[in-house]
Amino acid sequence: MKASEVVTEQSIPVLKVEGETVPEVWEKAVIECWEQGISIRTEYDKEDDPPSKDCSMVMVIKSPLAEPRIHRAFPGGLGDLEVYRQEVIDGIHDDWINPDEGKWSYTYHERLFHYPYGDEKIDQVDYIIDKLAEAPFTRRAQAITWNVKTDRTVGDPPCLQRLWCRLTEADDSLVLNMSGHWRSRDAYKAAFMNLFALTDLMKIIGERLAERLSKPVRLGRYAEFVDSFHIYGSYFKEFEGFLGTVKKRKFEDRVWETKFAEPFFVEAREKLRLES
Repeated sequence: MKASEVVTEQSIPVLKVEGETVPEVWEKAVIECWEQGISIRTEYDKEDDPPSKDCSMVMVIKSPLAEPRIHRAFPGGLGDLEVYRQEVIDGIHDDWINPDEGKWSYTYHERLFHYPYGDEKIDQVDYIIDKLAEAPFTRRAQAITWNVKTDRTVGDPPCLQRLWCRLTEADDSLVLNMSGHWRSRDAYKAAFMNLFALTDLMKIIGERLAERLSKPVRLGRYAEFVDSFHIYGSYFKEFEGFLGTVKKRKFEDRVWETKFAEPFFVEAREKLRLES
């Protein structure tokens, strides 16, 4: 076979899903990966693990803050979801970063708000807001996570690679569009919590821009582009339970509105306060 020949049956498929809300799009994406993804091994497999299901995935969430915001079947508890949101937004676990002692090599909050560059710490979210306030139509309002010096050799480098924002105009306001670009994504066990936290960050960026510009800023679509969106073979049996839930229950019985989760979020916040 010549190097230029295309073997389509071995190519990684590029799939796309879209919908109104975070749980709707997440559910569609993991099912599409399961049904249409190829089988491929990973660096994390144990000897007896089946190959993962894998694809490249495009997700479009048209109304990132619309309710219901929470899928009942995401792996983890509601308290865990609030802790993760604070980890990304507020940096509550940035002090866990210490690769020299075998601890974390990064957090998304550190890379987005305190990106290490020599002796500097660069707040890339501030840069996004400054750039959009200066030129709402700019294509340069982005934040990266990859550190070319350190991430080539660590065992668990960042999956999220880049966030990109741009404003468009509506009759009475500006509209914030945001995209996330990922090299790798655990479709079932990580993606929902990622989506929940990053759409919350999108809300915060929109609020700060509205304050800076003295003009309403509404949220437009949140889109994601994932090179490897995968379901690990090591937990196929658990995932089959998720598929059974989707099959047996109506969509409205598979989701929660945020107001249902708020007491669990309050409990998680109090626990974090006592631990600090």
